[in-house]
Amino acid sequence: MITLVLGGDVTVPARTLLPAAFARLNPLLEGADVRFANLEGPIDAAAAGALQSTGIDVVAIANDAPQPPAAAMATLGVLDHAGIAHCGAGADLDAAHAPAVLERSGGQVAFLAYTSLRSPAQVAQPDAPGVAQAFATTAYQPDPRVGEIPGRPPLVRTAPVPEHLDRLVADIQRAKGAHDHVVVSMHWGLPGAELTEYQVTYGRAAIDAGADLVAGHGSHTIQAVEVYRGRPILYGLGNLVSDRPDGLLAGCMLGDEPRLELIPVRRNADGECEPLAGDEADVVLRYVAEVSAARSAKVTVQSGIASIAVGA
Repeated sequence: MITLVLGGDVTVPARTLLPAAFARLNPLLEGADVRFANLEGPIDAAAAGALQSTGIDVVAIANDAPQPPAAAMATLGVLDHAGIAHCGAGADLDAAHAPAVLERSGGQVAFLAYTSLRSPAQVAQPDAPGVAQAFATTAYQPDPRVGEIPGRPPLVRTAPVPEHLDRLVADIQRAKGAHDHVVVSMHWGLPGAELTEYQVTYGRAAIDAGADLVAGHGSHTIQAVEVYRGRPILYGLGNLVSDRPDGLLAGCMLGDEPRLELIPVRRNADGECEPLAGDEADVVLRYVAEVSAARSAKVTVQSGIASIAVGA
């Protein structure tokens, strides 16, 4: 059994990311075998030290932070020096799609990362650095009642780019064939509770290909949890250390008896991310339960923790 703790977006504003930003989370992080977050933006050695001191083991780099490929590559060097594994970016296309593999408790966990939000200049090429993409197309369908009510807004339809979906599936299948568990990080979505169609398609395809868990972020809002074929898709973990609003820490056990629990977190006025408790926690978790019910996921809220039945 391997325990994971997964957080959402870590963004480093103009100020330096300090170890104190994570200090209040340490009791939740220190007991896990592996700790993951999405790193959105370049960092320096001091910020990498803050991640290292709080025990972050692996980060996703595939996201839409406005940085040229050279800056992303510099960040990879800083992370390597700090001993923090990373996935989703690399010196070329194959490196960007390669998993970060961590061995814990006698098993291996492979992490893969992709972004659906990107500038074309950030995308890795066969012979140039960048991030791994899983882009989507957008089309607009007239509302079915537009013949009765002129001016009704169109329906927005999205779908994965076929070659990106094929590459993602192949990556996961290859990683699953070589390692015990696969976790897929997806930077995607729009702000708010509503999911785009491509999120659901990519998320379910990842599970079908062998992923044990899909960790989504990028909308900077908390979104639904879905349990698909007994495995969780976390559509929006929100924010971990960021100037934006709330997020979730997800605790997951991989193995014969998988478990998933969620704890809401928020950055306070001192710039520290802290777990919520009492009524504040319940408000966030009741929202999680509500939006997840639309995905047929049963969320039980008790004492500031949400439990989701998985593995069925």
